[in-house]
Order: sequence, then structure tokens, then C-alpha cells
Amino acid sequence: MKTIHSAEYRALLGWLREQRQSRGLTMRAVAAKLDVPHSWVCKIETGERRLDVCEYLALCQAIGCDYQKGMRMLMDARGRGR
Repeated sequence: MKTIHSAEYRALLGWLREQRQSRGLTMRAVAAKLDVPHSWVCKIETGERRLDVCEYLALCQAIGCDYQKGMRMLMDARGRGR
């Protein structure tokens, strides 16, 4: 199963981008908080790079969003796709 191209995964990435933007954070600002290149954030948001669960938690913390809301959104998206 190639989850990186799934509708659910794209929905999660979109949610993360919306969370970042709604807080007025740039990719560079989030990257600085995580001590990673801004291209890392860009590649995640565009789906070029896969996000693992530990990175997801760190990214949510850097953005200041609730990781549980993202997981609920993902589970809801999975339910609609079945």
C-alpha cells in the first residue's frame, strides 16, 4: 500500500499546511523551530517526502496544533473513503 499518495495522507498534509498558515507561520519559521532546512517542511507539505509519526508529533508541536485533531481528521477521511 502506497499511503504517501492516498487521499487520506494528502488530507493530513493539507490540514497541517492550514494549521501552519492559520497561525501566520512560514515554512522557514517552522523549520527553524525544528532545526531542519525549510525544504524539509516544503517537501512534507507537497507530499514529496513521507512524514513518520515522530516527525508528525514534532511538526504539530512546532506549529502549535493539536496532533489528536489531525489524527481524528485522518480517521474521518479514512472512513469516508471506504
